[in-house]
Amino acid sequence: MRFFVKSICDIDYVHLPELAPTQDILDAYRKNKGDWETYERDFLALMRERKVEETLSRETLDNACLLCSEEKPECCHRRLVAEYLSEKWGDVEIVHLG
Repeated sequence: MRFFVKSICDIDYVHLPELAPTQDILDAYRKNKGDWETYERDFLALMRERKVEETLSRETLDNACLLCSEEKPECCHRRLVAEYLSEKWGDVEIVHLG
């Protein structure tokens, strides 16, 4: 990923695993056909537990694009991360691409 976004778009790629769900949360939703409401609850609890609003700098995500394999933001962790940080930090603009 890092190579392609740099080569094609001349932008940097930063991998932030603290913004990703655990394998257990992901498996419960995808492999075990869990419901979105449970996924969202568990993932947001994980964000609170990790205190990403304290451990990540706003500058790291300034003008950033969050990537995920889901096509639409309605059932995607990138939306949850963006909304969570917007709630915690305030003054965060969220634009869904596509």
